[in-house]
Amino acid sequence: MIRVYLKLFGMAVFWGGTFVAGRMAAQHVEPYSAAFLRFAIASVFLLLAAWKIEGRLPAIQARQLLPVFLLGMTGVFAYNVFFFKGLKLIEAGRAAIIIANNPIFIALFSALIFRERLTPLRLCGIGISITGALLVITRGSLSALVSGPVGWGELFILGCVASWVTFSLLGKSLLASMSPLTSILYASLSGALCLALPAWYEGLWSAWPGYTPVDWMALFYLGFFGTVLGFVWYYQGIQRIGAMKAGVFINFVPISAIIFGYLLLDEALTVSLAAGTVLVLSGVYLTNRPAPAPGS
Repeated sequence: MIRVYLKLFGMAVFWGGTFVAGRMAAQHVEPYSAAFLRFAIASVFLLLAAWKIEGRLPAIQARQLLPVFLLGMTGVFAYNVFFFKGLKLIEAGRAAIIIANNPIFIALFSALIFRERLTPLRLCGIGISITGALLVITRGSLSALVSGPVGWGELFILGCVASWVTFSLLGKSLLASMSPLTSILYASLSGALCLALPAWYEGLWSAWPGYTPVDWMALFYLGFFGTVLGFVWYYQGIQRIGAMKAGVFINFVPISAIIFGYLLLDEALTVSLAAGTVLVLSGVYLTNRPAPAPGS
């Protein structure tokens, strides 16, 4: 059991590191090219993992083709284009705190679409977390929401949130008939294929020889550690200890991103970032806290 917890903690560290690796890659690699290379690398390792676990290429039914394609377009194509565009403009730690609101919006839209129950405590958590995100987005000046425009970097990262929420809600129904590894594999493949053409027009095939060793290390980290190991360890944790307990480890992602950003990129630790972090993580905890058993 200790090994499971160590893997989940490692997953959170790897996912936090994706923001730093993404910011490194985004400085020299264009967004479509970076996203394509990330998932081309990930797809190779996911294919090997699926072949090792299942002994063959996992089967997919005709009725699953459209949902898998939509997963690729939202969780791979759109999310990663917004991800790299945003990280070219804003700090890794700031981006991580904004994206930490994913569970909040998933809970909110699950209630609206799937009629999942929202308790007063969860509503309170949603409000607290959104307040924290706004504090981070506006860099401590909430009046900027009405007195001036929010930066493009923050808006691109909000696009990540919208893409991931859509991906998660679509995957909710698909996972009833497909294993997590298979769905991630085919979503990765479809997303990478759709990214290939924009990457071509962006100049990937003439630009890649000029990428630095740091660029390739960052892209490999994103593809292997951030995508393959991160997702496999996460779903192994869900299988062993359940989604609720495994999901708690996601709260470490923005913390590790902030620490890595400070250590590796010399990103400042501001008061608004610290306050926003506390509010977002508190809100995520309240929103995903298990309901007390009847009579307790």
